[in-house]
Amino acid sequence: MAAARLCLCLFLCLLRLPRDAFAAGPAAAGPGAGRGPGDGMNVLFIVVDDLRPVLGCYGDKLVKSPNIDQLASQSMVFSNAYAQQALCAPSRVSFLTGRRPDTTRLYDFYSYWRVHAGNYSTMPQYFKENGYVTMSVGKVFHPGVSSNYSDDYPYSWSIPPFHPSAEKHENDKTCRGKDGKLHANLVCPVNVTEMPGGTLPDIQSTEEAIHLLNVMKTTRQKFFLAVGYHKPHIPLRYPQEFLKLYPLENITLAPDPWVPKKLPSVAYNPWMDIRQRDDVEALNVSFPYGPLPDDFQRRIRQSYYAAVSYLDVQVGLLLSALDDAGLSNNTIVVFTADHGWSLGEHGEWAKYSNFDVATRVPLMFYVPGMTTSPVSRGARVFPFLDPFSHIGGSVPQGQSKKVVELVSLFPTLAELAGLQVPPACPEMSFGFVLCTEGRSIAHYFNISEGKVEQGKEGCDDTERCFNEEPVALSQYPRPADTPQWNSDKPRLKDIRIMGYSMRAFHYRYTLWVQFDPSNFSADFKNVHAGELYMMDNDPNQDYNIYNNTSHGWFFKKIIDFLKH
Repeated sequence: MAAARLCLCLFLCLLRLPRDAFAAGPAAAGPGAGRGPGDGMNVLFIVVDDLRPVLGCYGDKLVKSPNIDQLASQSMVFSNAYAQQALCAPSRVSFLTGRRPDTTRLYDFYSYWRVHAGNYSTMPQYFKENGYVTMSVGKVFHPGVSSNYSDDYPYSWSIPPFHPSAEKHENDKTCRGKDGKLHANLVCPVNVTEMPGGTLPDIQSTEEAIHLLNVMKTTRQKFFLAVGYHKPHIPLRYPQEFLKLYPLENITLAPDPWVPKKLPSVAYNPWMDIRQRDDVEALNVSFPYGPLPDDFQRRIRQSYYAAVSYLDVQVGLLLSALDDAGLSNNTIVVFTADHGWSLGEHGEWAKYSNFDVATRVPLMFYVPGMTTSPVSRGARVFPFLDPFSHIGGSVPQGQSKKVVELVSLFPTLAELAGLQVPPACPEMSFGFVLCTEGRSIAHYFNISEGKVEQGKEGCDDTERCFNEEPVALSQYPRPADTPQWNSDKPRLKDIRIMGYSMRAFHYRYTLWVQFDPSNFSADFKNVHAGELYMMDNDPNQDYNIYNNTSHGWFFKKIIDFLKH
């Protein structure tokens, strides 16, 4: 921590040189750059690990999330946003580069895109090259091989990324069981004072992010600060007092806690990382479909909600500090997650699938003067709200039901900040340093205050509307047609099948096709299985009608989408 802060101090000393002493770099905004609504504004980019939209602003009646809801009340909220793969490293590299997993060639954790795919620019790199000080706190890139053991520093960041010291204890035996001993459990409410260092990773990340805000307020330099929170990623380790918000008698099972009868076996994820936790392993649940006991399912769901409220407090402290620093009037705030997490739906836990519960994420943008009225310097936009005492909810400032993708974050944020939007990638883009496979969704912001933009308007030309309807594409690899020990996280060399899933407002269509990892090719002439769910009468995606329906249109659309 001390080294990173020294580096920042030295960097900021250099920033006191005349602005023209710094070349913005090859991707700098030139005369072709447009003025966006947030032109010249800072960016606070908040990304959460494994957070499905169990938030009050998304209609959840049980959760206590007043600070995130307050952010939503000042933001444009997208209620149908989807990740490109329900796994941390592939999803993060995808939205940070604006490229899909088939282009980053990352489906696991074990390759660095600049070496194995192409030297693609990243979103923070682009802001850095356009004169921003870029900083990373917590889990933004997935650490390890997939970000070159450096979180892509120095390409993406002006100073070395900060990782909380308590992070190294995440999988230690720190959960006190009924026997009084310490275990490596899934469900892990803790006394923070008994933790190594007397703290938890997300607490440390909040403290560091607040420190950086206070440093940056003294400069006139624009900044891009990315803050990555760990919870509610497993283990579900959080301060034990948050359990009080969720009495176990108020916790229900998932609405569909069974494995659907017509679910192809290749589509099922056997949640191996859950099984390996001490408390789950003690249950001796059969592989792969054996259900967890109902009471333990409730305890997992209870702890997930408690972890979300713990996260909400961290977000609340961070946003309140943005107010305190006098930066709420000129800082764009983005809040999202890398993917969702199954809480017993379809008899599944964790992520590792193409269902909505694994791929759908919260996504909201706060842009002063655009999603709100102009904000005066020093205004209190985000006063901290205590989830233990706050009563009442907040309604999103604007809400769109349009289907959107995380791969669109890069061009959207560039447009909002007034930078030149990176060009669309050609069909083969491995040699292109700067382009994006997502499309800016900033044009969806232009709706009246408090209104909800529907996901699909009425249309007279059914075929044209079907072809033009916005969709999100997610994908997930499998090693075999039936659940294996490595079905959740197959390494590249073991991938034999790829599940491509197209989500539109009214349906989800998934094809599981033959995949060759040696040349990254999918064979759509060799379909192993398919899924089709119609959302109007099957919102939980329980009844697969693929084998009972003609789906030539869907097949053509997914092929056309992948080509473009």
